[in-house]
Amino acid sequence: MADVAKIAGVSAQTVSRVANGRANVDLATRDKVLSAMRVVGYQPNGAARALATGRFGAFGVISFSISRIGDARTIEAIANASRTAGYSINLMVVERPTLGGVSAAIANLAGQNVDGVVIIQAEILDVPSLVIGPTLPVVITDTYPSPHPDYPIVDTDQEGGVRRAVEHLLAMGHETVWHVAGPTTSSAAQERTEAWGQVLTRAGASVPPVHRGDWTAGSGYRIGALLAEVPRDELTAVFCANDQMAIGLMRAFHERGVRIPQDVSVVGFDDIDEAEFVWPPLTTVRQRFDEVGELCVQTMLEQIEQQGRGAKTLRLVPVELIVRDSSGPAPRR
Repeated sequence: MADVAKIAGVSAQTVSRVANGRANVDLATRDKVLSAMRVVGYQPNGAARALATGRFGAFGVISFSISRIGDARTIEAIANASRTAGYSINLMVVERPTLGGVSAAIANLAGQNVDGVVIIQAEILDVPSLVIGPTLPVVITDTYPSPHPDYPIVDTDQEGGVRRAVEHLLAMGHETVWHVAGPTTSSAAQERTEAWGQVLTRAGASVPPVHRGDWTAGSGYRIGALLAEVPRDELTAVFCANDQMAIGLMRAFHERGVRIPQDVSVVGFDDIDEAEFVWPPLTTVRQRFDEVGELCVQTMLEQIEQQGRGAKTLRLVPVELIVRDSSGPAPRR
C-alpha cells in the first residue's frame, strides 16, 4: 500500500479507501490509485478486507433477460460504474420473474457474499412476501406500478420520454398517434402504453387500439403488415415502444409502398446504435443507460455507507428526443 500511495501521490489512507470500495474518493484520485495498483501488481486480500470492513467488494445483479437491448445496456452500465468504484458484479439471470425464482436468486447471491443487490425491471417486488433480508441493500430499476415500498428506485423518465415523442407528432399536425406496445409482462411497456394514452386524452385526440409486440423487430414487422392496411386518412403516425419494433414496422411499410415520413411518421424509444443508420434515420427517445448504471451504484454505495437499506427514494434519469427523418408533418388531405 505504501508503494501504491507513493506512485499515486496520495496518502495510504486514500489507498485504503479505494481498496475497500469507499465512496468518498473523487473519480480522478480513484483512477490514479487504481493505475498505481496495476503498476505494482497490488491485489487487496478479499478475505482480510471483508473481516476488517464487513464488505466483500461485489454487487449482485438480478435480471430477467440479457437479450433485450435495454436490459443488456443497463447491466453493462452497472458493471462499468461498479468497476470504477472498485467493485465487481455477480450476475444472476432469472428465467421467469416469479416470486420463488427471485427469492432464490437473492438467497444465492447473499450466499456469494455480495454487499447489495440491483434488480432490473423488478415488477415482482410488488409481491409483499418476496424474501429479502432486512438489512441487505437493494436498488431496483423500474417505477411501474406506483413506486415500490421500502426500496430505492432508479429509472429512466419513461413518462417524460413518451410525452415528448407523442407531443412531437401531434405538434406536426397528426390528429392522433397509433401505438406498437411491448409485452404485458414488462413494466416499462405498461408504463409507456399508459403514458401514450394519457397524452392523447389530454390533447383531446382519439386513442386508437393498441397493437402489442414482444420487443423484437419481427413482431414490429408483423404489426407493420397489419397497420399498412389501415386507410391512410386514419393512420398517419405511429409511436413504437422500442426501436427494434419500429425498425421492423418500417420495413413492412416500405415493402407495401407506405412512405416514411410522407405517408406515416414513425418514432421509436431507446436510441439503439442502429437507429441512426436505418433509412430513413429513426426519430427516437434516447435513454441514458450509463447514467442509470452510475446512479444504481451510487445509491448502493450510499446504503453501504449508512450500513443498511436506504429509505424509499425515486431517482429519474432524464431522456432526450432525437429528431431524425422518420417523422414529419401530417400529410395534406
